Amino acid sequence: EDVLDTWFSSALWPFSTLGWPDETPEVDRYYPTSVLVTGFDIIFFWVARMMMMQLAVVDQVPFHTVYVHALVRDENGKKMSKSLGNVLDPLELIDEYGADAVRFTVTAMAAMGRDLKLSTSRIAGYRNFGTKLWNAARFAEMNDCKPSTDFDPTKVSQTVNKWIIGETARVRESVDTSLEQFRFNDAANALYAHVWGKVCDWYVELAKPLFQGDDAAAKAETQATMAWAIDQCLILLHPIMPFITEQLWGDIAPRAKLLVHADWPQYGAELIDPAADREMNWVIALIDQIRSVRQSMHVPAGAKVPMIKLEIDAAGQA
Repeated sequence: EDVLDTWFSSALWPFSTLGWPDETPEVDRYYPTSVLVTGFDIIFFWVARMMMMQLAVVDQVPFHTVYVHALVRDENGKKMSKSLGNVLDPLELIDEYGADAVRFTVTAMAAMGRDLKLSTSRIAGYRNFGTKLWNAARFAEMNDCKPSTDFDPTKVSQTVNKWIIGETARVRESVDTSLEQFRFNDAANALYAHVWGKVCDWYVELAKPLFQGDDAAAKAETQATMAWAIDQCLILLHPIMPFITEQLWGDIAPRAKLLVHADWPQYGAELIDPAADREMNWVIALIDQIRSVRQSMHVPAGAKVPMIKLEIDAAGQA
């Protein structure tokens, strides 16, 4: 009888699962495939054998890209083992923190060439990120920010609205580039910085005076812009956090289709306004400086202090 090593059947996997050697519709459609995802510990045992077997049998490579993912270890970098008692059961983590928090944690930490040190504190932190997104969407909903298919991001006039639209264009480009290069952690971290650091920390707060002011046109524009900005956050986050984004997508407004079927954004640098960027960067830097001084001088956050306005003439500015 013939004797084969245990990896022989695995070497046939790319086409045997599709019905080969019969000429099935699945073989025509799915072979060869594009990307194989695997761990580095079986590159020789599995990946190399698949490549050699397909070349020998059908004279065609089975895939053009191999994505070698990180191995998940405990927070100290040790291999998870029942005997060590350091195993984190993903189902238990999902029950406690939610599937989206677990997914985002693994994605944000999946840097190429490095093992992933998983800890419950990191998962809890990304659960808070989901809560932050939820609160921003609810804030927009409470302020009557309704998505509109007629909204044109190139037509806004308020500086803060121009700024957030430009920031959204930047993160969209960053996410696209990262996903195309399989740098999933970079995509996740770019979205984290945008949603929490730009949309929630700054745009939501700076939009409040426009919502509360007497300028009806500025208020309407900001409502439309915030609805658009939140929608873009949901679309861009959906591949990583599908459940909370799909829920918010349906809750915010009636939709013609599910978020999973929504078109991926195609806008780019044409939405960036350099003048708005300069103005907003100056405002944000000023506020950061004021906060830093207040903290260093132990001024309570809610305390009001007198403001002194200094005007410098042209000679002083020179």
